[in-house]
Amino acid sequence: MPVLRLDHVQLAMPEGCEEQAVAFYAGVLDIPEVPKPAHLASRGGCWFEKDDLKIHLGIETPFVPARKAHPALIVTDLTELAIRLQESGYRAVSDQPLAGYERLYIDDPFGNRIELMEPHPA
Repeated sequence: MPVLRLDHVQLAMPEGCEEQAVAFYAGVLDIPEVPKPAHLASRGGCWFEKDDLKIHLGIETPFVPARKAHPALIVTDLTELAIRLQESGYRAVSDQPLAGYERLYIDDPFGNRIELMEPHPA
């Protein structure tokens, strides 16, 4: 039974911070919030999905942000996104070059590390 693909990434968040998650993931990154299934909604957290991109945030107590482990998101117009992030109060940090990509790291509102990658034109 081969593994076919990644379905979603789950990141942790502190309890009661859903509004901050929506402001960042839906508002800044433009990944729409989708309703969690009713039987999971009582656990808190929130889900964001756009086509095949699925990021789920779940409550973790005690909460510890992911500082090394991270999702890497393919984006278009990394420069414009970096400006939007900065205007929204998020700091984008460059890292060592990676062949074929421009890339930055940001932290979500909870300190989880996220890599943003824009492929170089072919």
